[in-house]
Amino acid sequence: MSFTYTLWFAFFGLIIGHLPGAVTGAVLGFIFDNMRYSQRKNATPEAGGFVGPLFTLLGAVAKSDGRVSEQEIAIAERLMTRMNLDTELRKQAVVSFNVGKQPEFDVTRTIAELRNWVGLRRDHAFPVLDVVIETVLAEGNPPPEKMSILRQLAFALRISDMELMALMAMKGYAWNAGSGGPRGGNQHYGSGGGYVPPQRTPQGPDPYAVLGIDRNADERAIKRAYRKLISEHHPDRLGDLPEDMRKRAESRASEINAAYDRIKEQRGFK
Repeated sequence: MSFTYTLWFAFFGLIIGHLPGAVTGAVLGFIFDNMRYSQRKNATPEAGGFVGPLFTLLGAVAKSDGRVSEQEIAIAERLMTRMNLDTELRKQAVVSFNVGKQPEFDVTRTIAELRNWVGLRRDHAFPVLDVVIETVLAEGNPPPEKMSILRQLAFALRISDMELMALMAMKGYAWNAGSGGPRGGNQHYGSGGGYVPPQRTPQGPDPYAVLGIDRNADERAIKRAYRKLISEHHPDRLGDLPEDMRKRAESRASEINAAYDRIKEQRGFK
């Protein structure tokens, strides 16, 4: 449980009313902190509740360009293994994947189910989106059909285009500004898709893309973006999610830290 409001209210109470004010402020702050903790706890989704809609969506993504490839099937099978699904959940995942890959399948209801499962937990939205991105990028440069489903999911989970770009950058893909980028809210995916593989360096993907910021961002904006990202991707906040998703969060947190360290070194600030 965080005591942010407790500390802040106590501080302001001390300034306004000295010791009695600090005590009153601390009590009020504790009430707010406790309310936030209760809301967050109640919003924690059931660990196994996402399996059906998630694999249904993966099937729909795989089929959206007209065919399900061996790479996409392999990704789904590896995901079942990494999630340590028991026999019943594995059967559910297979059936759901096959449902999603039916011709003309409408993903709207499935995305709504994932959104309901995530609830208010943005830190749970990112691992779900990360899993779907793997299938979207299974064959390399993604076609518009797959990007359309991915963006529909991101919008439903309250993930911005810039945050989506950062997630994809962590997997070695960067936004192709020439194809229509996230700035200004106009996305136009041509025959080459909205994302292209960048020239990777030995240090990893573009650190500015990982943090979802412009190269001209000032030090304050960089630090603000880093703090926001690392707080939302920290694995300690994920509760009872499967181990595979926790590992994904750990990997993203490492990428975010590495990107921030590279920018600090380049810019020369602490």
